[in-house]
Amino acid sequence: MAHQFYFNPYILDNLPAPAKGFDVVQDISEPRLRMYVTSRGVKTFFVRKRVHGKDKRILIGNYPDVDIELARTRVPEILEDAMRKPPVRRKKITFKKFLDLYLENKVRRGEDSHVKLVRAINRHLSEIFDKNISEISFDDVQMVIEKISGNAIAARMQELLQSIFNYALETGYVKSNPIAGMKKIEQVRRVRPLNRSGLLRLVRAIEAEDDVVLRSAFLMLIYGFAPRSKIFSMAWEDLDFNHDMWLSRPLSDRAIVLLQDLPQDGQWVFPGRGGVHLIDPRTAWKRVAKNAGIPNLTMDDVYKFLMRRVVWASDKEDFRNNLNDLLDEIFAEDL
Repeated sequence: MAHQFYFNPYILDNLPAPAKGFDVVQDISEPRLRMYVTSRGVKTFFVRKRVHGKDKRILIGNYPDVDIELARTRVPEILEDAMRKPPVRRKKITFKKFLDLYLENKVRRGEDSHVKLVRAINRHLSEIFDKNISEISFDDVQMVIEKISGNAIAARMQELLQSIFNYALETGYVKSNPIAGMKKIEQVRRVRPLNRSGLLRLVRAIEAEDDVVLRSAFLMLIYGFAPRSKIFSMAWEDLDFNHDMWLSRPLSDRAIVLLQDLPQDGQWVFPGRGGVHLIDPRTAWKRVAKNAGIPNLTMDDVYKFLMRRVVWASDKEDFRNNLNDLLDEIFAEDL
């Protein structure tokens, strides 16, 4: 163990040299700073650090050529440099090929969310697909961002590009992030317009719909506690009415009653045109939302309104009870 004391010129000038080999002493003021004292009287500041699994001793310089205060101030800088991974220089790669690596290694999303992300990337970033990522400049990125209409999607694409270039920097495909200093796009966050009374008006507007498929699908957006893409693609084979389950999801009592009243004469619970399930009935939804007095309401607003209020439970039966409790609370005064 190193002998510890406060490093000062008087003590260091008078440190005795060991008979052979070397001694190690440690500074109390900066405990990471140490000193070798050899049998020939040479005194050397150093830092000891375990870096990437290996013990390293990093020399700062000999005393008194390097004074004590300078050695102390050098310690944090040296340790930071030691922890930094050495840059890896790789072969040139196009932005599109590197993007595939990024999506594979860094993006963790559900299938539907991943498809939406790829669709947005193909739509907005294709202009730089064929450029080598190491040759993409600030101006190239700025031009791409400026062509995107709508601050929300432009801001998301800017954040995505920032992350992509940071990963390229980390993996050695670029020497610097070309948009590190780009001003962040300001955006006004959309306020979701739904509340309890609005949800009750929405249910009454949905129940007034003539089309049984649309009426049932829209009600399931409320009773099913799932995103619209999951609701609209429900298949009869995925439902287990004996255990009140839909795949691994528990179903609320209102969802069970609604589903059991539907004709089970095809593959899809909510069939659309051409033999596929219902996809995106936005025209009908706009009509329903307008009739409910919430013209700017989206289907996703309904899902997020409910999921913010339901109490999560790891036990499926407990979670099912929580779904029922929330719906009972919402509709209590409407019965």
